[in-house]
Amino acid sequence: MAHSRWLSSRTSTQVFLKAENLQRTGSFKIRGAYVRISRLSEEERARGVVAASAGNHAQGVALAASLLGIKATIFMPVGAALPKVAATEGYGADIKFQGTGVTEALVPAVEFAARTGAVLIHPFDHEDIIAGQGTVGLEILEQCPDVRTILVPLGGGGLAAGIALLRTERPDLRIVGVQAKDAAAYPGSLAAGHPVAAPMGVTMADGISVAQPGDLPYGILESLCDEVITVSEDSMSSALISLLERSKLLVEPAGAAAVAAILERPQAFEGPIVAVLSGGNIDALVLLDVIRHGLAAGGRFLLFRARISDRPGELMRLLTDLAEMQVNVLNVNHDRASETLGVRQVDVDVQVATRGSAHCAEVRARLVELGYELV
Repeated sequence: MAHSRWLSSRTSTQVFLKAENLQRTGSFKIRGAYVRISRLSEEERARGVVAASAGNHAQGVALAASLLGIKATIFMPVGAALPKVAATEGYGADIKFQGTGVTEALVPAVEFAARTGAVLIHPFDHEDIIAGQGTVGLEILEQCPDVRTILVPLGGGGLAAGIALLRTERPDLRIVGVQAKDAAAYPGSLAAGHPVAAPMGVTMADGISVAQPGDLPYGILESLCDEVITVSEDSMSSALISLLERSKLLVEPAGAAAVAAILERPQAFEGPIVAVLSGGNIDALVLLDVIRHGLAAGGRFLLFRARISDRPGELMRLLTDLAEMQVNVLNVNHDRASETLGVRQVDVDVQVATRGSAHCAEVRARLVELGYELV
């Protein structure tokens, strides 16, 4: 657990980060997987285990099985991130590719279990899984005994349910589940009074994009979770970048959801606050996209179109003026085909890196002051 000065300053209370991204498999999933597999009988262990996952659960099951000397078979979607595939293989699992998502990969996993007798290790809907994930909560109480609010990324619900069980001993705790706004199943399920499938939109937080809550986690969270909130894509990408820059922690978008909630509602939670960073497994190419998205959301990129004369020296004048404004030019494109252009005019699309939203506004105002026509 790490104390966060920058989040504490923003919230005017003490904020701590429970860094599950630093687990050996890069997420909390090893906890539940190990507890579940370690409790199998000798006869069940002999048959091996099987799971369906695109990454974090796969690595947790593979490592737990390896530590316990049990054969593991993992069904992963076609196109799963190569680093996650390589890590799962590195822990000794036999990987089979099926379907385009975890839901489709789960079908052959269930069939494999029925055909071979292998024990299916569900990612969240089992008592042992919930118990294992709940050890995160036990550690939080040891590391921050006076904690009042715990913010937890919420997908299927295993992690949040395990932590929410703390309220049976500490009813004063406030447990808040955090979901991606475009892929949130719990609000609809809680309104209906039972788990229901929800449409899943596109989200960078694939680790918590689960269409339907698990029956067991839902039953626990319905009674012990104080609130489920949603956060935007912009907030998650900004949280990821802030954790990189301010806390030196690499966290996947789903793992940054709790911090995103703090950024969106800095005064909403009673402190001390513990934000659970549930995982840090992110593909490098996805990380590039998320960083670009986060920088744009934070006002660190500015894209504008200026109409200038199409004659020698005019583009150099624009670039020189931008240099004097202390911005870094990232990209320049010319458009000479617009119907609105006059003779010997050109539209120039320019992307620059700035110091933030205030600097963006200064740059726009200065360009107008210098006489540039912004289209």
